[in-house]
Amino acid sequence: MRSSLKALFLLATALSSTAAVYADPPAEKPAEQQQQDKKPTRAERKAEKKAREEAIAALAAKYRGWVYMVELLISEAELDTFLALKEDYQRDAFIKKFWESRDTYSSTARNEFKERWEANYQVAIQEFGSIEDERGRVLLLNGPPAVRIASSCNSIIWPTEVWFYATGDRIRGELIVVFYRKWGAGHFRIWSSTEGLDSLFANGAGSSTGERSLQAIASGCIDGDKIAVGVNWVLRQGLQYSLIQQRMMAKPEERSGEWVSSFHSYSTDMPEGAAPLPAKLDLDFPGRYQNRTVMQGLITVQTANAGQATLGQARTYNLQLNGEVLQNDELFDNFRYKFDFPPGPGETLPIVFQRFLRPGDYMLVLKLEDINSGKIFREERKISVPATERVANVAPMSDPNSVSLRILQEANAVIANGETTLKIVRPVGEIQTGMERFDTLTTGENIDKVVFAMDGKPLLTKKRPPFSVELDLGAVPRPRTLSAIAYDPAGVQVASDELLLNASPNRFQVRLVEPQKGRRYDGSLLARAEATAPDGQAVERVEFFLNETRVATVYQPPYQQPILLPKEDSLLYVRAVAYLPDGNSTEHLVFVNAPENMAEVEVDFVELYTSVLDRENRPVSGLEAKDFTILEDGARQEMARFETVTDLPIHAAVALDVSASMNVSLDKARQAALQFLQGTLRPRDRAALITFNDHPNLAVKFTNDVPTLAGGLAGLKAERGTSLYDSIIFSLYYFSGIRGQRAILLLSDGKDEGSRFTWDDALDYARRAGVTIYSIGLGDDVEKKKLARLSEETGGRAFFIKSADELAGIYSAIEQELRSQYLIAYQSNNTTGGTAFRTVELKVGKPGLEAKTIRGYYP
Repeated sequence: MRSSLKALFLLATALSSTAAVYADPPAEKPAEQQQQDKKPTRAERKAEKKAREEAIAALAAKYRGWVYMVELLISEAELDTFLALKEDYQRDAFIKKFWESRDTYSSTARNEFKERWEANYQVAIQEFGSIEDERGRVLLLNGPPAVRIASSCNSIIWPTEVWFYATGDRIRGELIVVFYRKWGAGHFRIWSSTEGLDSLFANGAGSSTGERSLQAIASGCIDGDKIAVGVNWVLRQGLQYSLIQQRMMAKPEERSGEWVSSFHSYSTDMPEGAAPLPAKLDLDFPGRYQNRTVMQGLITVQTANAGQATLGQARTYNLQLNGEVLQNDELFDNFRYKFDFPPGPGETLPIVFQRFLRPGDYMLVLKLEDINSGKIFREERKISVPATERVANVAPMSDPNSVSLRILQEANAVIANGETTLKIVRPVGEIQTGMERFDTLTTGENIDKVVFAMDGKPLLTKKRPPFSVELDLGAVPRPRTLSAIAYDPAGVQVASDELLLNASPNRFQVRLVEPQKGRRYDGSLLARAEATAPDGQAVERVEFFLNETRVATVYQPPYQQPILLPKEDSLLYVRAVAYLPDGNSTEHLVFVNAPENMAEVEVDFVELYTSVLDRENRPVSGLEAKDFTILEDGARQEMARFETVTDLPIHAAVALDVSASMNVSLDKARQAALQFLQGTLRPRDRAALITFNDHPNLAVKFTNDVPTLAGGLAGLKAERGTSLYDSIIFSLYYFSGIRGQRAILLLSDGKDEGSRFTWDDALDYARRAGVTIYSIGLGDDVEKKKLARLSEETGGRAFFIKSADELAGIYSAIEQELRSQYLIAYQSNNTTGGTAFRTVELKVGKPGLEAKTIRGYYP
């Protein structure tokens, strides 16, 4: 590919303007993290390297080649885990999980990242021989360049190549890389300006002055003009180029950074020296669930052989079950459960698990660990899973009076419901507004009617297929919950589904499918939950509780567990709690066998993230619960929670105006934003970058990686108009599904010029979202009253400044305020069930202080 010298020099000039973004140093790590990151000694590193090389050399050729291919990708923790595996099926499972953790678009059937990496690796090997050549490394990490130019003038400079990159996922803004091979031998390596221009010249050829040397390259080499442009661009970066190079050569991060420790936790290997745990395994195949056969296992442990944990007055038995199902020497399924039993009158602890398998022959490997005693039961058993048309509701275990049978008998009856299913089909598009049609997919022959409800309120009953409904969702994309419940001719609920409308990719939810409201359960039930994690994350585990007693912990789908019900006639509820790896949780509760006349009252639990400022707008700390009074619609509320917020996770989004009027201020605005992110983000925090002009754009998703955020700020161009109201709604929508401390830092220098939504739409949406908005108006041409009200209604503050030079101080004040808040919560005593806006007033009982929090909420 050829291009004019003038065009490439213009490109170089444009690229130099982005370099400052890469020059910012990374945020300093906390002291504890620095200690963890302490580098081993040179001798230790040498010994580790030698041990790894020997372990790699001992691998079969298939796995040795894979390690070489991912050398630039795999972390030390991942490599050590892989090298410690003993079986090929474990290595195959590791490789599969390794690629899944880096899948850019996990919702698709293909793994685009894996395909791209393997293709780039093949090109690198074919063209450069190995990835020891730095051209191969750059190709692997960044893909092929847009333009690649090689020198043909060995009498002037060493063999040289210049690669021109356009913007990409890792490199925000254009990039030029110069490679050279000194003395014309060995591998190519990256040339940096710190080496000096003379290092490129063969045997001292060329002039001693930089300008004449570039002229010598441009005039004395084929395509020398283009090579000179590339060399000149690198020279102009100076010391900043080392930071650009560091980012360019950094290993891509896996999407789920904790998957390695999770992979460890599924191991069925028997630790050396572990004492045996006496136990008995029974297997049964009670029927099928849709097109798979249910394998049901029961491990019986005598209480006399189990250890008991004691904490205060509480005593529990705690056991963890790891399992693997192999087919044709490959891992077909693996699972992990944790069971907690309070001491009871029984002499055995029943460990019950279920898996859904296709008919065929398998090897089942189980490891049951008694956490309190350290004893382990391990068994490998060949199993033949039968094909069956029956759905049994009784598990034929040996003792008909045993507790084990009571658990399985009624719980298995729920398997029959697997033949009757209902699923709401999600409409096309991420946001649903206006008139929308919702269809359902059903299986089974015993659906008599389907009742549709919105946000818990019945809308429509359909007596015959197609079971569908048309709804007017309004002009603004508000979060709503559409449910559909199927009943048989006897009026018994047989299937149900829920669909969250206008839920952003950050939605974190768990829902109990079983038990069902209105159904009668006598001896047992099969608790079954569905969990959804935010985009880019995975559910770590789901815990099942009977009342407040934890029954079991399930670490992978399907999230279900048989639960034994007590004989006494008491009010019961099942609770499912889902967790993310960072500790965030969400839960759902269903009452069991509740009286038909029992009224379920929706009580709103309102959380108020509050800043208290003095007369100089400085955050005030040291206040106590007694210093605050809460009023809702004028009625006093009783405080249920009070704490000072200093280390709770923060989700913050910088919403940056990049319209044409920001041209003069954009560089300073993005530098100030980057300083805020560097100074604010802690390990559990997440930040996003949203840019907007005549439309909003999610530049960087929620992340804790400051270099990624810096890359999003690089290469921004001020152009077009300002759709402020659309951008406010877009930013708030992105926060839906996230709980806790949330804030948007909104910077704009202009008025709205063409939004689809109105100011009233934006204000109403902000009230419903509950996200704190800090508005920053730059210059005189801003809607000060509207920005001020937007911040007041959401518990933030509005700042109005003349120059972008003031932004650093504003961001610093916001960061200090976010780290100096109070979390005040109460349960509303308004049980009328209305949907009107409820005003909230938080008063501070000390003179000169003002509490800033949300002005109200929609129940």
